[in-house]
Amino acid sequence: MKHHKTIIIGCGASGAFCGITTTCNDVAIVDAEFTPAKKLLVTGNGRCNLTNLNTNSNFYNVNINSYLNKFNTLDTLNYFKTIGLVTYADEEGRVYPISNSAKSVQDCIINKLQEKSVTLYLAEKVLKIEHSSNIFTIYTDKQQLSCNNLVISIGSKNAENILNSLNIKYSPFVPSLVSLKSKEIKNLNGIRLSNVKVTATCLDESKTEFGEVLFKENGISGICVFNLSTIFARQNNFNGTITIDILPNYKKEELVKLLNDRKVLNVKLNKYFVGMFQNAIADEIFKQSKINTSKNCSNLTLEEIELLATTIKNLTFKVDGVFENNQVFCGGVNLNDLTENLESKEIPNLYFTGEVCNVDGVCGGYNLQWAFTSGFIVGENL
Repeated sequence: MKHHKTIIIGCGASGAFCGITTTCNDVAIVDAEFTPAKKLLVTGNGRCNLTNLNTNSNFYNVNINSYLNKFNTLDTLNYFKTIGLVTYADEEGRVYPISNSAKSVQDCIINKLQEKSVTLYLAEKVLKIEHSSNIFTIYTDKQQLSCNNLVISIGSKNAENILNSLNIKYSPFVPSLVSLKSKEIKNLNGIRLSNVKVTATCLDESKTEFGEVLFKENGISGICVFNLSTIFARQNNFNGTITIDILPNYKKEELVKLLNDRKVLNVKLNKYFVGMFQNAIADEIFKQSKINTSKNCSNLTLEEIELLATTIKNLTFKVDGVFENNQVFCGGVNLNDLTENLESKEIPNLYFTGEVCNVDGVCGGYNLQWAFTSGFIVGENL
């Protein structure tokens, strides 16, 4: 059985960052993938949005300011600069490598892992972990390993067996930052709406975002929908509604006047919204308004026009599930059960980083920043 002072389970962003920033001189990382930091390649649409200049606790489900005080966005950028990565920030504070390729970030991390002589056990799946006499024994599908310090950096449902084997309490892992399913959207597949106001409602909670939505077969996507999906994920309940204000810059009374003025077009209602909305959206507005489109628009009553205006401001779809394209999971080990250095309060020398912690943020580089922050904090305490 091979023994190391420290073993990190998971070579994603947080595990790898922990490995390259720690001063511990005998570190090994175990990961089921064939290459380190592989998941970075799909972040930021392949560009790797590695952090955000606006990072603070307002973008997360819990207050992490005490952790950001130890290692923040500027610390992240300064560190990556020292290992060769050149970055830039866009107008919304999102930071990317200047190459616009996530591979650049991965390459810098791999180079540093090699420089520090971190032992890598790749393409190995951890089956269970035992703890006895201050030694952790890791059982993989290929071998047994042991260590004095153990870092759990594997997120999502992949962590469940490990946490259960150590009797660690955790909140259920639920998909978040994800497209939402709705059986009511079939006829809108491929339609994109920009500059809209979107409100998600689940149980007694509501949340609103402005931005772009993309309708897909049996569902709805887009960055603002991803962010709104957290309201469902954090309650572990993907039943509710998505309501879209297609024209948020118009007050209802202004919209009523606009629609009333369009009666002079003197066309059938199925042509009434030509020049305003795509045909599929127009059909959906009439459908939700329950107005027959066979008559002429000149015959619209004021009551019908007000109903159309209300629908345009409140196009509503029932949410009845979630796709499997989630960017993160919410849930995990609660910070209250960990020390300020992310060490278990119950099992000494057991640490947690990244997604296995019950910390999740919105889109924009915030989840990777937590990965780097937590990875560094644990790394410097090993």
